[in-house]
Amino acid sequence: MKKIALFGSTGSIGRNTLDVVAALDGFQVLALSGNRNLELLQQQAKQFRPRWVVVTDENAARGFAWDLPAGCELCVGHSALTQVAQETEIDIVVCAIVGRAGLESTVAAVAAGKRVALANKESLVMGGAIVSRLRKETRAEILPVDSEHSAIFQALHSGRREEVERVILTASGGPFLRWREEDLRNVTLEAALQHPTWNMGAKVTLDSASLMNKALEIIEARWLFDLRAEQLAVMIHPQSVVHSMVEFRDGAVLAQMSPPDMRLPIQYALCYPQRVAGGPTRRMDWTQAFQWEFLPPTSEARYDALRLGLEVARWGGTAGTVLNVANELAVEAFCQGRLRFDEIVPWVRRRVEEHDYHADPTLEELIALDEKYRQDLTNPNHRPLNH
Repeated sequence: MKKIALFGSTGSIGRNTLDVVAALDGFQVLALSGNRNLELLQQQAKQFRPRWVVVTDENAARGFAWDLPAGCELCVGHSALTQVAQETEIDIVVCAIVGRAGLESTVAAVAAGKRVALANKESLVMGGAIVSRLRKETRAEILPVDSEHSAIFQALHSGRREEVERVILTASGGPFLRWREEDLRNVTLEAALQHPTWNMGAKVTLDSASLMNKALEIIEARWLFDLRAEQLAVMIHPQSVVHSMVEFRDGAVLAQMSPPDMRLPIQYALCYPQRVAGGPTRRMDWTQAFQWEFLPPTSEARYDALRLGLEVARWGGTAGTVLNVANELAVEAFCQGRLRFDEIVPWVRRRVEEHDYHADPTLEELIALDEKYRQDLTNPNHRPLNH
């Protein structure tokens, strides 16, 4: 019986993880965590009866009328995540918290030598070098949950690491793939949230629309698979069936494909190295005809997020932290009508290019840098957003 801590259980990845756990034998949920969707968190606790329920928003936790099952302990605050991640009873930590908020608990799980089913790409975008060193020291397993990185992980089994020539991540292109570039200045929040193939949370959906999600995934792949930035590329694949590809030095290209359904990479990460039948995932319908497109990202303006991701993957250091915080703030500004959609990536690029770069920061320095930028860039006395 594998015992799971699921951080971010009320989000899209968290809900899909519970679908997988409910459909398979051999797993027990020991911990669930949420932020503000406490009604859903409590419903999940009643269904799965964990030992710990963690709420990271302390004000929300205090104001909620709790009715948890007997034997379920309520823990409040971000520090509770790191404590639960290190509990000896827990075998697998599913890191599904969106954004920078998932960094410390991911690091704690890796430091404790757990199997980490990683959906929080920001942990590697910000602290890739630190997490990589910790993984080697503790022999923690990091199994990717992003469909692209799961596809790469699976394809890499077809050859030795030194035989890898190139890794090609696929991107759907988002809802504006067919739009003219001059029309992107008029994108509305409602339109940006209409992803053509995936059903994800708002932040990830908006990042997919701007292609910043793929920039984050490029950086994540660099650290997760110990690749050089020069080995990473992106192809636009609107159907989202081929999730990524690995090209080997003899010219062979191995791809992993499946219907766009996050439950498959989640199930693979939980069950690895076994492939288990009976899960809730969708299957390919081989009685149907298929047409798949693969388009190179050629337009400099439209695909600048991809170039920025490759540059930050090459630089490392503090660049990933600044990219991540600037993007989170830019997305928030777009949602509030303070920044146009087509201004998101240029604004993030300026923040990255102008920051005081440090090549080998500690975790504490990265957290302090993140906090400083959040304060500076949201300060009314700071330069205007359109700078």
